Amino acid sequence: MDHIKKSLKAGRLGSICVYCGASNTVNEAYLRLAEKLGRELASRDIRLVYGGGGVGLMGACARAAHERGGEVLGIMPRFLLQKERMYTEVEHRIVDDMHTRKMMMFEEADAFIVLPGGIGTLEEAVEILSWARLGIHAKPMAFLDEDGFWEPFFQLIEKIIEGGFIPEDFRGAMVHCATSAEAITALEDRRVVIDL
Repeated sequence: MDHIKKSLKAGRLGSICVYCGASNTVNEAYLRLAEKLGRELASRDIRLVYGGGGVGLMGACARAAHERGGEVLGIMPRFLLQKERMYTEVEHRIVDDMHTRKMMMFEEADAFIVLPGGIGTLEEAVEILSWARLGIHAKPMAFLDEDGFWEPFFQLIEKIIEGGFIPEDFRGAMVHCATSAEAITALEDRRVVIDL
């Protein structure tokens, strides 16, 4: 992060970081969506970078990618080993804290997909968008849902733009998609043009 990227060339992505919930007590449809994404990443030979857990959408996505023969990298802080139950069937790195985890996930990824999740998922996505706004990177992000889960977030972004807090072209940093294939294709085709 010691240099600023002003643009991202369109083309094949080697790794996509997926942010998502780590709870098993969610709507089954969200778990199925995570599985679809994992299979789609594997079928396109794109490495999944994720938080390392074996529970919730995290576990569903990683297992699906691994079972389809995809490459998976999990990154987990030591204090979450019990809570998020690391998925040991794939490559993983154990780190000391959340800051290290988030930085490593960022560095290992060419782009980001945000599945439904809670406060932690939202915090990770907003931090990456904040870094884009600050000119630290130009990696694109797709928010993925089948039921409009992220629609209120995009409404908030529009309010922020209307209020003059971020420029209109910041919309280019993210896209809202309804299928895994659409999300990955959008990221591959995306040319980020942000007034940094």
